[in-house]
Amino acid sequence: MAKKILKETLAVRRPIEANQASLKDHVVAINRVTKVVKGGKNLSFSALVVVGDQAGHAGFGMGKAREVPMAIRKGIEQAKKNMIKLNLKGSSIPHQVVGFYGSGQVLLKPAPEGTGIIAGGPVRAVMEVAGVHNVLTKSIGTSNPHNVIKATFDALLRLKDANKVAELRGKQKEELVGAAKA
Repeated sequence: MAKKILKETLAVRRPIEANQASLKDHVVAINRVTKVVKGGKNLSFSALVVVGDQAGHAGFGMGKAREVPMAIRKGIEQAKKNMIKLNLKGSSIPHQVVGFYGSGQVLLKPAPEGTGIIAGGPVRAVMEVAGVHNVLTKSIGTSNPHNVIKATFDALLRLKDANKVAELRGKQKEELVGAAKA
């Protein structure tokens, strides 16, 4: 179910063009994979990479190759192709959200200025490259980096813009914000 939602959401949000100069990449995980064949063992590597411009655009990708640098390079190219624009509010996120993928769940909560990124491993990497500076997170379920990153992106894709929500409801943005605080 979560995989279907993530694919549908990615289909709705069109990828953006990557500006090569300002992109920051972060290698999240490198796996050594061995395939046993008739002649012996074939050794290869897979790299999970996140890329972002630290201004609300991020993407992730996985590359596989016989050598680590080539796997990382392929992962970066894949991540650039999968970059999306995120709905952020200043240096944080607009509201609390939970993302799902497989058995992994990631909870993201907005935080006041000066809090920093309270996150571990893969979630921290995504937040840093996306440009989120104040956020509280909790990874629930699996600790598999692939599932955690996909759950994080699912959560980030579920973030709604206040202007669009107000437009859908036929109200002013101030009415929504005022009703939430009252």
